[in-house]
Amino acid sequence: MTEHKNIHMALAAAQSEMGKAMKDAENPHFRSKYADLSSVMDACMSALTKHGISLTQPFVSGEFGHFVKTVLTHGASDTSVECSVPVLLGKQDMQGLGSAYTYARRYGLMGMAGIAPEDDDGNAAAATTKANPAKSGLQDAWRDGVLDSLPQDATEAQKADAFAKAIIKEFEGKAEKALDNSWERHKKLIASLESRFPKLFTQVQDAFLERQNELHEAKAKASGDYVEAAE
Repeated sequence: MTEHKNIHMALAAAQSEMGKAMKDAENPHFRSKYADLSSVMDACMSALTKHGISLTQPFVSGEFGHFVKTVLTHGASDTSVECSVPVLLGKQDMQGLGSAYTYARRYGLMGMAGIAPEDDDGNAAAATTKANPAKSGLQDAWRDGVLDSLPQDATEAQKADAFAKAIIKEFEGKAEKALDNSWERHKKLIASLESRFPKLFTQVQDAFLERQNELHEAKAKASGDYVEAAE
C-alpha cells in the first residue's frame, strides 16, 4: 500500500484508478438505465481500499431533517472528508425510507469519489452538471423517491398526482425563502402539470398561495398591523 500524508493525497491517487459507474440497472418509470449503488461501489471501492481509505455512510438526524453522511477516512493519517445528502421521502413507510436511504448513499458516494455514470457526457447532462451538479442530483433523487412509491405500471396521471401531492407536502411549514425555493426547484414539473393536468396544477398553486398567506398574516400579527376580517 502506498503511503500518503493525508486523505486528499490518498483520494487523488485512488481517483486515478477508479472506473466509471456502469448503467446496468433498469428504471421502469423512465424506460432508461442508471448506475445503481452496487455499480457505483464497484467503480471506486477497490481503489479506495488499496490506498487505505475506508467508507462509512451513517444515517443521521438534525435540525433540518434526516441525512446520509458519506465519510471517507484515511486511517494512516487519521484525516477524513465528508458530505451530507438529505433523505427525501416519496413514501412514508420503511420501503420509502430504504429507497431514499439508498439514493442518498449513491449520490453521496458518487460526489465524494468524483465518479460519474459511464455515458453521462450528453449535452443536456453536461449543461445541468456544470450549472449545479448537487442540485441536479438531489432533484433526481426526489423524483425517483416519489416514483418508487408507485407500482411499475402506474399511469401518467397517477405519476402526476403523486408529484403534485409530494410538492404540496413540501410546502407545509416552509418559511418564506424556503417556500420560494421549493417552487423554483420544481418549476419545470409544475409547468408540466399546468399544461397537461390543469386541476393538479391548480391544487399545487392554491397550496403555495395558502402558505404564502399564512406567512404574511403571521408577519402582520408580529408587527401589529394585522386586522381581523369582519364576519
